[in-house]
Amino acid sequence: MPLFRSIFPVPATPPVGETERARTPRWVDLLLFLVLVAVGYGIVRATAEWREPIPARLEVDLSPWQLPRYAGLSTLRMAFAYLLSLIFSLVYARLAAASRALERVMLPLLDILQSIPILSFMPGVVLALAALLPGRTLGLELAAIVLIFTSQAWNMAFSFHQSLITIPTQLSEAARVYRLGFWQRFSRLELPFGAIALIANSMMSWAGGWFFLMASEQFTLGAKDLRLPGLGSYLAHAAELGDTRALLLGLGTLIAVILLLDQIIWRPLVAWSDRFKVEQSTTGETFTSPVLDILHGSRMLAQMRRTLAPALRRLDAWLTRVTDRSARRTPDARRAARRRLLGLLAAGAGLVGTVWGLVAATHAVAGLNSADWNLLVRSAGATFTRTAIALAIAVAWTVPVGVAIGMNPRWAQRAAPLVQTIASVPATAVFPVLLLILLQLPGGLNAAAVALMLLGTQWYVLFNVIAGASAIPSDLREAARTFRLGGWQRWRTLILPAIFPYLVTGMITATGGAWNASIVSEYVSFGGRKVSTVGLGAVIAEAADNGNGRLLLAGTLVMAIVVIATNRLLWRRLYRLAESRFRLE
Repeated sequence: MPLFRSIFPVPATPPVGETERARTPRWVDLLLFLVLVAVGYGIVRATAEWREPIPARLEVDLSPWQLPRYAGLSTLRMAFAYLLSLIFSLVYARLAAASRALERVMLPLLDILQSIPILSFMPGVVLALAALLPGRTLGLELAAIVLIFTSQAWNMAFSFHQSLITIPTQLSEAARVYRLGFWQRFSRLELPFGAIALIANSMMSWAGGWFFLMASEQFTLGAKDLRLPGLGSYLAHAAELGDTRALLLGLGTLIAVILLLDQIIWRPLVAWSDRFKVEQSTTGETFTSPVLDILHGSRMLAQMRRTLAPALRRLDAWLTRVTDRSARRTPDARRAARRRLLGLLAAGAGLVGTVWGLVAATHAVAGLNSADWNLLVRSAGATFTRTAIALAIAVAWTVPVGVAIGMNPRWAQRAAPLVQTIASVPATAVFPVLLLILLQLPGGLNAAAVALMLLGTQWYVLFNVIAGASAIPSDLREAARTFRLGGWQRWRTLILPAIFPYLVTGMITATGGAWNASIVSEYVSFGGRKVSTVGLGAVIAEAADNGNGRLLLAGTLVMAIVVIATNRLLWRRLYRLAESRFRLE
């Protein structure tokens, strides 16, 4: 790529080669216009319903004709949650990367946030947001969006932070030489460099969001019906009534939505992000997207770009001027002192919050006896073992498969929709079927729990490995071929070092996902019976089921402590190794 390429292009003239592209037929432009109008109208109608009162009981219509409406409502919630997650990830990762002092506080906090199970905070979030807007659907909608956000934000933040700390030294030095201000550095260097990993983790976040969407749309608390109309409530109601036809129609609609979004959003974004590879040459196959080609050749979009370009250029110039002026007013020494002060304030706030939380938690769990604590310790050990086994299996198959997909654009175009679809189907939908099979095998629920954890974690590693392999510069691949590197030598000198930062990020987020998946894999209710095994997830799920708040809190705290300790002792060291030794220099 050029030395610096903005992720917010505002060219005065079309880029080289754009005028040579085939023009999109006018009927396609008309279709694009109608789609934009329909999407806008749907958003207005859906948000208008948010002001309606909460019905005493939601009546879910299982008619097939309601499926498009339900799919639209669910997709809109996912979209709002994703935008919130994206903004959070960019801001959070940028702040953490700007100061070592802030990083020491913010990354452990991120570890805590990703390790807290949904069962521990879902009732509080739903009731709190519903109480802010009593009697209005908007409160429940905000609660659903926040819950989906909690499944999307953490791995995106980890991914962008990993990109920021592994920017090649020569690019960082060039940014200093050219005196790029905050905005120019962010838009010309940091965001473009992290685009490939950020898009890959966005796909994973979107896939993981479907599970939380299902949970947030079918929430009930005692006699309170707090469900929302959508695919989640449709599938839950169909399963409750035993309506196989409606269940299959709902799953078919979900898969259709996943495939449609893959073709019109994720595949074009992956193809577009190819321009941000750090490489000297652009030979070889590239990932293509028919939708992106149509958008590039659209007369309507070209006219929109020409109309908006002056305003975007002025906005870009204004942000550059403001950040440059601020940087000039503040000397480097003063900025460093300000960062240290912010770090100390964040550390102080974190310490105060930690102490307050520990005091409150100690008071809350003081009633637990030694038998409860022995159960928690044994359960934590059992779940840790299953998590390690599931992660090892995930790495064993996702690394070779992910590298094969990421380094071959033709394979990537064929495999991406399949991987996206499989990863997006909520794992809980297939748990009962898998349990009936796995419980017959040696190991019983212990083996079943590992398999079910694997379903919820392997995709984090796979998507990151694909992103890392696809980001390998073509000139390095050509050099490997020139020096006739093959087999293990090629893996040791090129592939593994190139994908290592992405692999570490994938394993960190997969570990958090595995601990969360233990909630539903170690304590399973189906067919009117409950099956459980020794594990921290089973303790938390059973405590939530029985309303044992003290044991639920204690289990959540133990899970958070184990995840944080693992991250600090293992993953952070690998993170620093990726930062110091495995940059693209």
